[in-house]
Amino acid sequence: MVRLFNVYYPVRVLILLVGEALVVCASFLLATLVHLGHDSYVVLNYGSGFYKILAVTGLALLCLHYSDLYDLQRTHSSRETYVRLLIVLGTLSLLLGALCYLFPHFAVANGVFLTGLFILSWALIAWRTTYSWFIHRPFLCQRVYVLGAGERAARLVEALRARKELGMDVVGWAGAIGNGSLTREALGATLLALKEKQAVDTVILAMGDRRGAMPVRELLQLRLSNIKVEDATALLERISGKIDVDELHPSWLIFSEGFRLNPTFLWARRLISTIVSLTCLLVSLPLIPLIVLAIKFSSRGPVLYRQERVGRNGVVFTCYKFRTMRRDAEADTGPTWANDDDPRITRVGGLLRRTRLDEIPQLWNVLRGDMGFVGPRPERPEFVEGLSREIPYYHLRHIIRPGITGWAQVNYQYGASVEESKEKLKYDLYYIKNMSLMLDCMIVFETVKTVLLTRGSR
Repeated sequence: MVRLFNVYYPVRVLILLVGEALVVCASFLLATLVHLGHDSYVVLNYGSGFYKILAVTGLALLCLHYSDLYDLQRTHSSRETYVRLLIVLGTLSLLLGALCYLFPHFAVANGVFLTGLFILSWALIAWRTTYSWFIHRPFLCQRVYVLGAGERAARLVEALRARKELGMDVVGWAGAIGNGSLTREALGATLLALKEKQAVDTVILAMGDRRGAMPVRELLQLRLSNIKVEDATALLERISGKIDVDELHPSWLIFSEGFRLNPTFLWARRLISTIVSLTCLLVSLPLIPLIVLAIKFSSRGPVLYRQERVGRNGVVFTCYKFRTMRRDAEADTGPTWANDDDPRITRVGGLLRRTRLDEIPQLWNVLRGDMGFVGPRPERPEFVEGLSREIPYYHLRHIIRPGITGWAQVNYQYGASVEESKEKLKYDLYYIKNMSLMLDCMIVFETVKTVLLTRGSR
């Protein structure tokens, strides 16, 4: 896996992305050559033609990304992939048509974009077919043996077998041997047999209790024989984008890389949050009167909803949102999580929640310093008290300002139970451990996709 912006990506996904960029760029370059012949050199180099094609390539990659064509976990069949490709090509055609109509000088030459789209239609399908065939070749798979038999080892094996895009083929794991045979000698003999047969490329250590059971000498022999030995906790973090709190020890938090919250970084992060919030507030100003009128005419009650939330260092602040529920939503039940098809949510409120427009007033909380633009979702004090008792390390999410959007919000659904809040905490801890300005930018970029596809709202 390759680390970019403190997030790990499978090499296969990056190859797909780079290959797709080359295919798109080459299709429009070929179209330029077909239409202009020898004059194409002049147009591309002195008429900004090459930069225009690069812009079209970037636009095409955005369309592919927003269609989940780089999320190989979501695309399950060739048919689904080809249907999405056709949708992307249709969307790209409409966008290029609109750009050329609004900005006539954006066109490279008459008919170039139309011919380029025709070439691209066949080229993309051919590229995806070739890529799908190529990555399934056995010699491109990394053979993995999981050394462990507990719940964490089973979870790791399941994750690796489900994530084919990782290119990691589980050839065996200690849990298949049987609990009665999980002695140091038996495990050591198994590892040496794998080494002699050259049947493994990586050994992943997923043992819960390693004292007296870990075959240290055999693992060292494998390591010196150019066989990788990895820790399951670190690998699970890389492939899932979250930190498992069930197997987390304080020593790991103390000695692991990350969790660096130096004042300079926090000041820069605060400055960027302020600038982004002001920009979003200015852009959303025309929508605010329409939202206010829609709320007032759809149900009785105030336009704004004020609610206490827990912020940095456990400080309670007042969070502002556009009201999406009935005025007496919690009169009988008290504080409760929202659920799917919650009857307390008004018709206009449901639309505001799906589009995230109800969170516009939270920009004021960011400007005040109660929140950051990116960070863990702020929870209500009533929920925090109970979740802190039920979930280990829950208090760690309060060492930074909460955010309007965040790593957990773009990777997981709305948390409406202890188990779902625990799952979101795993993403929050990953974010806090790997915080960077570039990761924040990537989260904002992914938030646009989440809003457009109305994911994670409730």
